[in-house]
Amino acid sequence: MAAIELIGLTKKFGALTAVDRLHLTIKDKEFVALLGPSGCGKTTTMNMISGVVNPTRGEIRLDGREISRVPPGQRGIGFVFQNYAIFTHMTVRRNLAFGLEIRHRPAAEIASRVDEMAVLMRLSQMLDQPASRLNVNELQRLAIGRSAIVRPQIFLLDEPLSNLDAAFRAEMRTELKHLQHEIKQTMVYVTHDQLEAMSMADRIAVIDAGVLQQYSTPLEIYNNPDNMFVARFIGSPSMNLLPCRLGADNGNAALDFGPAGVMAVKDRRLAAQLSRRATRDLVLGIRPENLVLGRVEADALELPMTVRFVERVGARTIIHLERGGLVVKAVEKNGFVAEVDAPMTMSIPPSATVLFDAATERRLPD
Repeated sequence: MAAIELIGLTKKFGALTAVDRLHLTIKDKEFVALLGPSGCGKTTTMNMISGVVNPTRGEIRLDGREISRVPPGQRGIGFVFQNYAIFTHMTVRRNLAFGLEIRHRPAAEIASRVDEMAVLMRLSQMLDQPASRLNVNELQRLAIGRSAIVRPQIFLLDEPLSNLDAAFRAEMRTELKHLQHEIKQTMVYVTHDQLEAMSMADRIAVIDAGVLQQYSTPLEIYNNPDNMFVARFIGSPSMNLLPCRLGADNGNAALDFGPAGVMAVKDRRLAAQLSRRATRDLVLGIRPENLVLGRVEADALELPMTVRFVERVGARTIIHLERGGLVVKAVEKNGFVAEVDAPMTMSIPPSATVLFDAATERRLPD
């Protein structure tokens, strides 16, 4: 087994707190992504797991055993870096075999495992070529294969796809997930690319300024962000966050968007949720693809808007709407008709909304 527990993990560099009291449990054979903007502490967290950096406080447990002060070479961890760390003067075969050779594995076992990994990483046709002749995509496959071949308990990957072209990144996302399924290893993957995290990870730890913001499945994080940082960071375009105040309309609950207008709350569930709120300053969250344009939905929140800009992006059309300073993005299928400066009715299905407290920026419970 290779379950990892981070308990109150903290790392300070002088006055800077890079990681602040991080609690995280990674299950055996789970693929977990550490996701966040540059400088948020995700690579520092990975370096503490690997032993490259010692924590200031807290514990790292591997299958219940405290390993915070165990040397890196004794932790059973494989590491793949952004910059490959390949021996370019060696052949592809020797690079793949290197980790097994220094562990003094039998020659027959080394040959067999090199051939297996070469097939898995699609390097079989270039085993006897020097690594210096490989292109960027092939070098990254070799780096991953060289680390995976020794079958470490934990496999750490620090933005391994960032140097690849867009088409090959998409291909490698599938390959990495397939690789994990084949070798059955616990994987921790550092990235600032939400698409990588959402498409590959079993669970995602969203981190900002060294603090864990949310730790859950990709679908849960996307649909139910714990706070406004996660709502902004996840999604392209990101979730619309619309400031409003809880008000009343003919004795019924309503959301007041100031100069943009008032939305009457017709949905009983949403009205009941609002009736329990002590705070009146709210932020309404809605994913762009969940907005309904040009028609009125039953029990929906409705607001007349004006089309300000239309983006045609392949299979999608992104419509930018505005009214009284309230700016909203909606996503429709390619071919959706929207004229700039034309009026457009916007309907918000209550079941797709998320409410946040404007002061704390935390999601309100249903």
